[in-house]
Amino acid sequence: MEAQPIDKDLQKEHQEKISHVVSEVGKVVIGQDFMVTRLLVGLFTQGHILLEGVPGIAKTLTVNTLADVLHLDFQRLQFTPDLLPSDLVGTMIYNQQKAEFEVKKGPIFANLILADEINRSPAKVQSALLEAMQEKTVSIGETTYQLDRPFLVMATQNPIDQEGTYPLPEAQVDRFMLKVHVGYLDKEGELEVMRRIADLSFSPDPKPVLSKEDIFSIRNEINQVAVSESIEKYIIELVFATRNPREYKLDHEAQYIQFGASPRASINLNLASKAIAFFNQRDYVLPEDVKEIAMDVLNHRILLNYEAEADGVSTHDIIGSILSKVQISK
Repeated sequence: MEAQPIDKDLQKEHQEKISHVVSEVGKVVIGQDFMVTRLLVGLFTQGHILLEGVPGIAKTLTVNTLADVLHLDFQRLQFTPDLLPSDLVGTMIYNQQKAEFEVKKGPIFANLILADEINRSPAKVQSALLEAMQEKTVSIGETTYQLDRPFLVMATQNPIDQEGTYPLPEAQVDRFMLKVHVGYLDKEGELEVMRRIADLSFSPDPKPVLSKEDIFSIRNEINQVAVSESIEKYIIELVFATRNPREYKLDHEAQYIQFGASPRASINLNLASKAIAFFNQRDYVLPEDVKEIAMDVLNHRILLNYEAEADGVSTHDIIGSILSKVQISK
């Protein structure tokens, strides 16, 4: 299907609305503009987001507030060890009056799904969610149902070394477009949070900014952001450097990499870079756009060995070295 022609005035309006979305969420949540921007990248490029951070840093509140600002159907799922797949997707219930089974749809039938603490649920529940993310459909009984559009899963997880968690397998984590590490606020930000919570009269009222029609229009506009051949090759070089680091003079880093990034990395890095360029009010991608989002696209797709853990080397260190040494071809 051919892309619709772009209305430049409407495009500019949409770019301004995106900035407005971030500011509206900021009325409720302090210092999480980075997280909000990444969530919007996922929404507009049909990619799902994994948020990782310690408890109490407003992951859930940010997603909840974003749903209000986007004016979309929202469901929050608290993942627990006793959760069943049917609690997520729905089940068949027997209607005694009609003497027949009826479908009761689960909470996954919404536009925005917050899978809170996804790594506290067993593998069957994780797989049920990730299958729905991949196929955009759910089967209940003998019937397959299309999920609502737009459909975005925003999963949160605590660090996997905490008690009572089930680490997501690498093959399942790879289905997330971005993995965003959410850290602590700085001193000024945490001071502002403390003051807000202490003020019992404080009642922020974020206003809806984008409609479903806006979201689909923005997707079309991002789809038409230009990516030059040199940028495309640069993206491929970055991904291949995770697989064959010695070819890129990354001999020191090579000793720590067990597996490099999958083909989903190059696909998602291309899409996410286009979204970042659009957010920066351009209709073409620059190398800086690729570098800005590369960490979030790649950090969960590189598997390090035990030697890296022993030496205190992280995927962030590896990706930083790759970005510094792999240059774009002129």
